[in-house]
Amino acid sequence: MRSHYCGEVNETNLDQTVTLCGWVHRRRDHGGVIFIDLRDREGLVQVVFDPDTEETFATAERVRNEFVLQVSGRVRRRPEGTVNPDLATGQVEVLGLELNILNRAETPPFQIDEDDVQDETRMRYRYIDLRRPEMQERLRLRARITGQLRSYLDSNGFLDIETPLLTRSTPEGARDYLVPSRTHPGEFFALPQSPQLFKQLLMMGGMDRYYQIARCFRDEDLRADRQPEFTQVDIETAFLDEDTIMGLMEEMIRQLFERVIDVALPDPFPRMSYAEAMSRYGTDRPDLRIPLGLVDLGELMTGVDFKVFAGPANDPEGRVACLRVPGGGSLSRKEIDDYTAFVGKYGARGLAYIKVNEVQAGREGLQSPILKFLPDEVVSAIVERTGVVDGDLIFFGADRASVVNESLGALRVRLGHDRGMVEDAWRPLWVVGFPMFEKDSRSKRWMALHHPFTAPDSDDPRALEENPGGMLSRAYDMVLNGTELGGGSIRIHRSDLQQAVFRLLGISEEEAEEKFGFLLQALKYGCPPHGGIAFGLDRLVMLMSGASSIREVMAFPKTQTAGCPLTQAPSAVGTGQLIELGIHLRKPPPVDS
Repeated sequence: MRSHYCGEVNETNLDQTVTLCGWVHRRRDHGGVIFIDLRDREGLVQVVFDPDTEETFATAERVRNEFVLQVSGRVRRRPEGTVNPDLATGQVEVLGLELNILNRAETPPFQIDEDDVQDETRMRYRYIDLRRPEMQERLRLRARITGQLRSYLDSNGFLDIETPLLTRSTPEGARDYLVPSRTHPGEFFALPQSPQLFKQLLMMGGMDRYYQIARCFRDEDLRADRQPEFTQVDIETAFLDEDTIMGLMEEMIRQLFERVIDVALPDPFPRMSYAEAMSRYGTDRPDLRIPLGLVDLGELMTGVDFKVFAGPANDPEGRVACLRVPGGGSLSRKEIDDYTAFVGKYGARGLAYIKVNEVQAGREGLQSPILKFLPDEVVSAIVERTGVVDGDLIFFGADRASVVNESLGALRVRLGHDRGMVEDAWRPLWVVGFPMFEKDSRSKRWMALHHPFTAPDSDDPRALEENPGGMLSRAYDMVLNGTELGGGSIRIHRSDLQQAVFRLLGISEEEAEEKFGFLLQALKYGCPPHGGIAFGLDRLVMLMSGASSIREVMAFPKTQTAGCPLTQAPSAVGTGQLIELGIHLRKPPPVDS
């Protein structure tokens, strides 16, 4: 039906007759001459209709925005003074000779070039939203990214293998989406949170190198970088250690950025221990573009009379730290109050500060309500340790270490953006040396920091069980500009070590056999050393496209409440289907008004 895409018509086509198909982006009637900007996925081109072709001109008069057209015409140069340098087709136009209206369109709920459209409206009419050049470019970019990733993995001996979407429910950190079984009454499948166990089983089956562009499902609370169903680039290898796996993946990401968006990433990526990341940045996914860091003050505060600082300083699970803000002395009281409210979202009960007016004047050159509680030697040590200069400000955090890390870590990022301190660069790194376990603050039980199949830094089950809190794992995360791109690890390949981990996690032998019996059995039949990684494809495309949310790089995303305004899913089903599945719905309890 067409000879060219609209956005591909240029000076090489001068004097040629072309046939185009697309949507009417805009129609303009200039008193005897009608201009139509015709748009398809590759761009738009200006088509001109004049009264010399009487029948065609009459048809053009009936055309409105978003009509679907087929146009045949001759490519010619635009008249002098009408060239549009912002368009790839801006040097030329098409003189319309034949026009066929393939379909009419009602007035759309919003204009394609309209910016101020509510997300709910865009998602309800997603098929219209997808016509926007910005959305089409993002999905084209997504296709180029997946194509490049496949090409790299294929060329390095990885096999593209599919794993089941209907599997059994296993604890992986989030709620499963459950699917009732008609043929097994009262029993359920679960949609996979990841292909983790299946890809390990593929290594036991001798597949050696596997990958999959895998759909995953997690029934969890949503935010900008999470969706109930998402896509990950899932990878597993056998007979490779972590350094080799990290090297392969680093090369893959470098090639991806260079070939798709012409960006050269550093070679090699820097590495940072988990302990250093938490100490300096309060997070295990630090944004290295922001030149701010946390400074520990715990040992300075153990003997002060100020209980707000002394309490956490003397608590093994507490932390006292500060954040220097260059030029922050200019912050108003209202701005400081706003930052105090901001850290409150992360559990902080306040935000103490010191304004540095004049360093050389000592205590007299500082301004803060907390100075009266701190002795001179402590104040001097804070000034020296933070390296402040005149005009700076110091924010303090004192609480449980987790609260201080989350609140000051988030404040660091917020201040970096608010004060224009974010470097215009791509700053990747590997975070390594993760603890094997962390203690749940409520139950006081050990929890796997990554997942229960991650290998510890020791092959001795006794060493693991004697000191679980001090054991590191063989895990590694790739971080880019404050976003975790991918996480992986070397896996446990021995049955006795896997059972020891289950015991530490409070998983009884009976529960382990019920939920993971197939894995434990497979480990007994010659399991090779193996490891892998999974990259969040949606996050990767979001970063590379400059989008603010993964919803902007997915064709049909869900809302924050895991609903689809377009199809009105989820929805009720008929009684007959429920009877077949042996399901009886209970009415939810009434909500108090």
